Amino acid sequence: MRNWKPKQPRVDILASKPRGSLYTGMTCDLPNRTVIHKLELADGHTRAYGIHRLVYYEMHEEIPDAILRETRLKKWHRPWKFRLIEQMNPEWIDLYDETSGAILDGPADVQRFRL
Repeated sequence: MRNWKPKQPRVDILASKPRGSLYTGMTCDLPNRTVIHKLELADGHTRAYGIHRLVYYEMHEEIPDAILRETRLKKWHRPWKFRLIEQMNPEWIDLYDETSGAILDGPADVQRFRL
């Protein structure tokens, strides 16, 4: 697990299942935002399509940078998003640990940290 800066902007992608329906968002409180989607407290796309699995995230230094990245990712084609996710998380595991409430590093990140 990474050391998280409080209120650091993050862009995230949630999925219903591997290569399923996707949701791309931006938040400064990723653990809380993930729980909101898991409990289906947010109306709309994530609830309608059962999108609860955090499969990708990236941290940014400034909110405008995160908003710009989110906007660009939302315009990407699905196969491009799949490749981005699979670079960090090839098995599409849920990066939110429901037991501890922590956000986990993706498997690819863990490999990079060990080098």
